[in-house]
Amino acid sequence: MHAITSEPPAVPVGGSPEDLRDHIGAVARENRAAALDAWLAGMFPGHVPGVSLIAVGGLGRRDCAPHSDLDLVLLHNGAAGIDRIASGLWYPIWDAKLGLDHSVRTLPEALSVAHDDVKVALGLLDARHVAGDPELSAELIAATADQWRRTAVRLIPQLKELTVARWAAHGELAFLLEGDLKEAAGGLRDVTVLRAIGRAGVADTMRPAVRAAGLRLLDTRDALHLAVGRRVDRLVAQERSTVATLLGLDDGDALLRRLSGDARTVAHAMDDAWRAAERLRTGRRRGVPAGPPARRPVARDVVEQDGELVLARTAIGPVPDPSLSLRVAAAAAAARLPIARATCEWLASYCPPMPTPWPSAARTALVSLLGAGPGLLPTWESADRYGLIDAWLPEWARMRSLPQHHPVHRFTLDRHLVQAAYEATAYLREVDRPDLLLVGAFLHDVGKGLPGDHSEVGAPIARDIAARIGLAPADVTTIEKLVRLHLLLPDVATRRDLSDPLTISTVADQVGDATTLDLLHALARADSLATGPAAWSDWKGRLMAQLVRRVHTALDTGELPEPPRPDPELLCGDLPAVHLDGDRVAVAAADRRGLLGAVAACLAMHRLDVVAADASTVDGRAIVEFWTQPRYGSPYDPVSLAADLRRVAAGDVSVTQRLRARAMSARGGTASPRVVWQHAAATDATVLELRAADSAGLLYRVATALDEAGAEVRAARISTLGGDVVDAFYLVGPWSEQAECDRVGAAVLDAV
Repeated sequence: MHAITSEPPAVPVGGSPEDLRDHIGAVARENRAAALDAWLAGMFPGHVPGVSLIAVGGLGRRDCAPHSDLDLVLLHNGAAGIDRIASGLWYPIWDAKLGLDHSVRTLPEALSVAHDDVKVALGLLDARHVAGDPELSAELIAATADQWRRTAVRLIPQLKELTVARWAAHGELAFLLEGDLKEAAGGLRDVTVLRAIGRAGVADTMRPAVRAAGLRLLDTRDALHLAVGRRVDRLVAQERSTVATLLGLDDGDALLRRLSGDARTVAHAMDDAWRAAERLRTGRRRGVPAGPPARRPVARDVVEQDGELVLARTAIGPVPDPSLSLRVAAAAAAARLPIARATCEWLASYCPPMPTPWPSAARTALVSLLGAGPGLLPTWESADRYGLIDAWLPEWARMRSLPQHHPVHRFTLDRHLVQAAYEATAYLREVDRPDLLLVGAFLHDVGKGLPGDHSEVGAPIARDIAARIGLAPADVTTIEKLVRLHLLLPDVATRRDLSDPLTISTVADQVGDATTLDLLHALARADSLATGPAAWSDWKGRLMAQLVRRVHTALDTGELPEPPRPDPELLCGDLPAVHLDGDRVAVAAADRRGLLGAVAACLAMHRLDVVAADASTVDGRAIVEFWTQPRYGSPYDPVSLAADLRRVAAGDVSVTQRLRARAMSARGGTASPRVVWQHAAATDATVLELRAADSAGLLYRVATALDEAGAEVRAARISTLGGDVVDAFYLVGPWSEQAECDRVGAAVLDAV
């Protein structure tokens, strides 16, 4: 009998990386499990016939992390005093501040619940005797395994439904910058599912690569628990460096790349397992077929067999067609069917390198693959797992699993590029060259990860790839331009005055023709949608559409927009005047300085984010117009906002005083703000760009600082990306004196 211990095994808190590393890995997990077993057995009341304590979950598998919960089952055969025994176990665990998932069941009860509840069935597959009656525990463990083998085919559809719902909630670990190591697709929960499917005899799920990936995921979770000091499964950015150090990796990027590879291995094994289960279920419904499986032609050299794509017999020869792997992938994506594992392995081993330039069949297949819609993502991932992508595009190895650290990005670089091509399919009918849109979307960020501006760095790389795949010289030039200018439209639309003729003519000169303009418009939308929710909004879409219309007009007729005119209703009538029209807020007041900042403060108090502002003075009236969007999605109260705006316009400073106190406490940021002067970006003004961390009342503070410095603001354009802003202020006048620019810039930075 184990010696009674009053405390659970201690978990290290703090310490050097060298000390903490001793608590990471398979040996450390075995030691933790042994220590917990001894502690639990010490609390068990000696030998009680017909009662046993069983560990499931992480403790049952002996892979518990430093701060894992305990999953325990108190099994009995109807013995008296079971409630007293349970209390004697559960309360000390709770007193020790350990998480506990517990149940008290008889053997028939446990088997009955597991018969219909796949979660319980999977948990009991990990059952392991800890204390008490070993024969009772062995009886449950054997019966559970036997029942699972008999019921797995019926329960696996339920298991898949639960798994897919979990994936939808947590995303794909391989492509997330802050993924959940346990619940995301490709995480530890999927390893448990694979183990269960394998134990049912459905498929060989735990191949060496999968087991190795699972062990590394467990090591990562160990390190994360030690780094944070508590139970946590999401690897967030601020913990990445510490976890990497504990695992002996160079940096956080190396950790993310290793994590991505392991998650992909697990996710790919899951796909194989689901297909094997479906084939088994289908075969049982139909009975054992007589003769070989049916084969259905799908495309040239490709047939469907048992729900997977395989090579036609005529495709296998001494010298395979170099375009064969691409054609198989294109057919799989179009048919939305998986490629059989044996077929992928054969293509990776025997398909010859692609010649330069590519044959037309390969080029056509690439465009078909990129434009396949929902079939693109799983097909591309499968081809990547077997090394087919590297054979098509040697540059892919550098981009695979490359993290993008800006907070607006939700995916790694490789997934972002494929996702952009997927999003671009929604705009294929809007452009004259849908093939160039797909290729441009796929290549638009190939310069990331290299020194310099990724648009400029990526343009020649994209040009070389386009030439290698065999595009015509004119099309190669277009691809290069798309990559170099892919940020032009969103940057100009959100940071420049679209009513300024110089803005429109500058964009028209850079784009050059209407075909390229439409391609850039579609690419910008696809890129934003592939980046993440923070990179796209209805307002941004409207601004880009407005810019594109005006540039189209300039390219077609040479006409440029007229300078903006204030709302006629604001030029007459009593002052102050306030007009609210959806997302437009306009205020007219007697001419005075500071109106722009004061109205901005009022809008901030009503939780309205400003995306654009115009200011003018006409016949002694100061007129400001703002375009806004609700910060939290709820519409503003028009009566309350109008009342506050009238008070502000009349000179009441109470609103700005309230905001000033709140804004001052929010000053600062993680990076130093910058001021950039653009002297040739406007017709009648100089543009001051502020690049800083977003914070409460920022526009009010900057507008007030500019006013106090004597700068007259004609317009402002506010662009927010995640936690950063790029705000452009149009300052009337040439601003040719460097000393004056330095003085005003310093005032703005001081306000930020």
